Amino acid sequence: MIKYTARLDHAIRRAAWAHEQTGQHRKGTEIPYIIHPIGVMLIASNVTDDEDVLIACLMHDVLEDVDNSIYDEHKMQNYFGERVVAIVKDVTKDDNKTNWHERSKAYLHHLENEASDEAVIVSAADKIHNLLSTLIDHKTHGDDLWDRFTTKSGPDQLWWYESILEVITKRGAPEELRDQLVQLVEMLQSKVNPLE
Repeated sequence: MIKYTARLDHAIRRAAWAHEQTGQHRKGTEIPYIIHPIGVMLIASNVTDDEDVLIACLMHDVLEDVDNSIYDEHKMQNYFGERVVAIVKDVTKDDNKTNWHERSKAYLHHLENEASDEAVIVSAADKIHNLLSTLIDHKTHGDDLWDRFTTKSGPDQLWWYESILEVITKRGAPEELRDQLVQLVEMLQSKVNPLE
């Protein structure tokens, strides 16, 4: 159960504000972006009550998606400490790589070999929420949904989630998260490869 503290409340407010400053919404929708970090936090709260991990869930996309003139790692560290920043950096894609596949492979390599156990929880919860949202939207939009993504490809999305599942399994992610992701990946497989 989440113990709701002033620090956690502040993280929700900071994350909401930072994403709002960029005008960011969920891909292809008008849904406020903060829905995603809160969803990630709720998923992670099923396996941990570590407040730093829950705050990292809320802040996990800030360094990747929000211009550092609006909110940077120094502000994050001042508010939430070095441990939160370290977890967030472990789940932040390298923006020095311009190609989606290169960024994705670098992320997977880091998650498998260097990221903290806490970051594995955040990453698994993030991918569960993203994939759940994708499957819900696929019911409405069908394969046109893939146009929202950088590669515009269902098979690329399937590769990504299968690869994440493989890495978090190797890393010993909590069974509850792994099992949930297995189920969602199987559902995605049925959408991308319906005859298999």
